[in-house]
Amino acid sequence: MSTTGQLIEGFRRFRERHFAKNAAQFQDLVQFGQTPKALVVACCDSRVDPALVLDCAPGDLFVIRNVANLVPPSENQGHYHGTSAALEFGVRNLSVAHIIVLGHAQCGGIHALLEGGVSKDDSYIAEWMGIAEEARKQTELELAGDSDKVRHRACEQQAILVSLDNLMTFSWIRERVEQGKLSLHGWYFDIEGGELLGYNTTTRKFETL
Repeated sequence: MSTTGQLIEGFRRFRERHFAKNAAQFQDLVQFGQTPKALVVACCDSRVDPALVLDCAPGDLFVIRNVANLVPPSENQGHYHGTSAALEFGVRNLSVAHIIVLGHAQCGGIHALLEGGVSKDDSYIAEWMGIAEEARKQTELELAGDSDKVRHRACEQQAILVSLDNLMTFSWIRERVEQGKLSLHGWYFDIEGGELLGYNTTTRKFETL
C-alpha cells in the first residue's frame, strides 16, 4: 500500500467490514470512552503494528510508538516529553494494569546504534538512541566476536530491559508496581520466525510465550 488513494480505499473496506458490523462496539467506545487494560510501547517500524501482531480490537490497547520502542528515564530538563506524557496519561488517567515494552527483530534503530550509523551531530535520532547506549555497551562487551545477527538480536532485547528499568524511574509507575496495581513486561516479536518472546525475570532470558 503506497498511495493515498489506496489508503482511502482501505478505510472504505474498514468501514464496511468492521465499523458497520460492529456498530454497537464503536458506539460504546464513543459513549463510555476508552478503558484499555494494557499500554504498549512499540517501535514505529511499519512492519510491527501491535494491534495486528496481538490481534486486538479498537479500545484494547493504549499504544505509544517511537523509534526502537524506547522509554526515556524520568527527567524534567528537556522541553518536550511525548513518550513520558503518553505514559503518564496511560497510567494516571486510564489506570492501565500492564505496560508492555514490545521490541522486535530487525530493528533499524538498534542496527544503526550498533554499527555506528547514528550521527551525533545535530540529530534527533542520535540523541534519542542514546537512551539505549548501555544496551550497546553491554552487547559489545559480551558479544564482540559474534555475528552481526547475534549481536543485533541481543542488543534489541537488552534495549527492552533498559526501557523496563527506565519505567521504574517514574514515581507514579514505581508506586503502582510496588502496590501490585501495575505489572511491567518485556516482549520481543521475532518477525523472522513469527514468535513472541517474553523476558523471564527468574531465568533472566527471553522465552517463548
